[in-house]
Amino acid sequence: MNLKVETFDLQMADITASKLQDVRAEELDINNVSLAKTKINNTNMSKMNLNDVNMGGMKISNANLSSVEIKHANFSHAVLDHVHLFGTEFHNVVLPKEEDGNYNPEGQYKPISFHNCNLSNGQLRNCDLSNVEIVDCDISGLKINGILISDLINNRA
Repeated sequence: MNLKVETFDLQMADITASKLQDVRAEELDINNVSLAKTKINNTNMSKMNLNDVNMGGMKISNANLSSVEIKHANFSHAVLDHVHLFGTEFHNVVLPKEEDGNYNPEGQYKPISFHNCNLSNGQLRNCDLSNVEIVDCDISGLKINGILISDLINNRA
């Protein structure tokens, strides 16, 4: 592909409904720009750095997100479907604090749920599991503080 090389310095410009096709646009510096309702397809965004970005309602599909870091993010009501999570770590996952915009003083939040997930060989450390409900799950080998749950269930019977 023979590309025409140009550098643009767009400031205070409205390029709404513009089309970029077969364009190499690496190392862009995009600041204070609205990309609302933008469609991005078949695009290499590796090593991209997004900071102070509103991605509410964003949909990502058929994406390689390996080694992605998401920090200080509001991930409320997010849906992860058919996702490979091996080696994934969750740290400091919390409910909203009083100063957060989505804080509910009654503490009424939609529960976090896992459906049809393989969490075998996973680890939960120093987590608040109060009122957690486990339904229709294979708990063979499940241990809490080194104690097999199956032993506790068998001793109860």
